Amino acid sequence: MRWPPWSSKSSSPDQTDSRHPAPREDPPGTAERKGYIEPHNLIPTVLLTTTTLVLIHVYRNYLRRIPQVDNIQPGFFRKRSLFGRVTSVGDGDNFRLFHTPGGRLTGWGWFPGRRVPEKKEDLKSRTRGSNQIHIRLAGVDAPELAHFGRPAQPFSSDALTWLRNYILHRRVRAYIYKRDQYGRVVATVYVRRGLIRRDVGLQMLKQGLATVYEAKSGAEFGALEDRYRRAEWWAKKRGKGMWAAKKADFESPRAYKTRMNSADQVK
Repeated sequence: MRWPPWSSKSSSPDQTDSRHPAPREDPPGTAERKGYIEPHNLIPTVLLTTTTLVLIHVYRNYLRRIPQVDNIQPGFFRKRSLFGRVTSVGDGDNFRLFHTPGGRLTGWGWFPGRRVPEKKEDLKSRTRGSNQIHIRLAGVDAPELAHFGRPAQPFSSDALTWLRNYILHRRVRAYIYKRDQYGRVVATVYVRRGLIRRDVGLQMLKQGLATVYEAKSGAEFGALEDRYRRAEWWAKKRGKGMWAAKKADFESPRAYKTRMNSADQVK
């Protein structure tokens, strides 16, 4: 019935007053979705996601061990350095490095499972071969040892002995430039001697046990070429190392390799 009687509209419960429409019901799941964007839920989620992505980036670029040259990403060259321990020295200007990213701060040398192998068989992986990176000192050229049937250059054994004494089994940092035609990484290498960090190539030049690299192409110095040339001039003026030989008897490593290559072509 109508109430009050003079009312023109029914108060039947199944009819709705147009002036006060019934509230609309939200689709299923709306409450849950709204809960996700609440600040007390959204902020921790964003922080956790961001932290995870940053940790992945840091690990992949700075803490993941690089076992050999083939594993170095092209984008690392001229932008990154490699820190590790020298495991062997094969010539007067190159050696092998066991990469230990993060050094002692990340457990290398003292934490179980993070020790640098010392035996040759332990430095090789059954599936990937060598676990070392072959490094060639940038900007310098040491006298050549005997190999491939070629005789050794004077002072080649002196250069090898000096380099072994200077860096073997020590931790060094190599600023990498590129990969050369022999599969080595060309790098400027630093080692701590006492409290001072020394440029290994520069010290070889000062000792007169290497010359500035003089190939027509492929030379790498970073920003150190002038410094290297001054060091070579200093050693030459004082007759250090190979510069002690008479001028008529002196043959640079570059001249030696050129002469040997010409002789091989004639043969």
